[in-house]
Amino acid sequence: MSRQDGPIYQQIATVLRAELGQYQPGDFLPSEMRLAERFQVNRHTVRGALQVLEQESCILRIKGKGAQVLGSLLSYPLSQNTAYSSWFEANGHNVRTCLVAKRSRLATAVEVKHLALSEGDSLLEFKTLRFLEGEAVSLISHCFALRHQLMLEQYQNGSMRDHLRSYGHELERVFSAIGARLPSVDEAARLRMAVNQPVLTVETLSRDQHGHPIELAFTVSRSDRFRYHVVM
Repeated sequence: MSRQDGPIYQQIATVLRAELGQYQPGDFLPSEMRLAERFQVNRHTVRGALQVLEQESCILRIKGKGAQVLGSLLSYPLSQNTAYSSWFEANGHNVRTCLVAKRSRLATAVEVKHLALSEGDSLLEFKTLRFLEGEAVSLISHCFALRHQLMLEQYQNGSMRDHLRSYGHELERVFSAIGARLPSVDEAARLRMAVNQPVLTVETLSRDQHGHPIELAFTVSRSDRFRYHVVM
């Protein structure tokens, strides 16, 4: 490699980018030491090349493990009646949802407004972690009024919408508000991502077939693996 062709780290990034097709999503690139030996450069230069690929969402650098190859972005259509798990399963993806926490807590002003609660009321919060093709991509906080406690007691994992349907509630989306921010330390750890990488956020209110607000969900998704498109 010659400096006349541009920065060495950029040249290395170009070579590695062209070779990504040899890997499956989830595979790891050779270690920094092996790459430094291969390209006859120091590890600092290799890190510069890997940083370029990470900024392009081609890889994810995981401390203590190395540079993991990422797949293409997953795209989910937001419309009134789309359901996450059902949509991805219908499109050939392997979906798994695990319950990671549940608690009763005081409702915030936003939750009081949307769930038709009274000031000072408590609510039920279920936090789930969603995996696509075995990779954690979304962390979701599902919030419900305490009056729904009985039908939620048996929920352990899987689609929350399917669980609510089994109790006679057919949900539809009232609104979804999309945003972006940096993840908390806990969110980054659960989603196996860097704390300086942005996440996509979605706040969604769903009502049942009778027009009653049932669920207010707050979703945090990896922006390097996931995107939303709005269906009008």
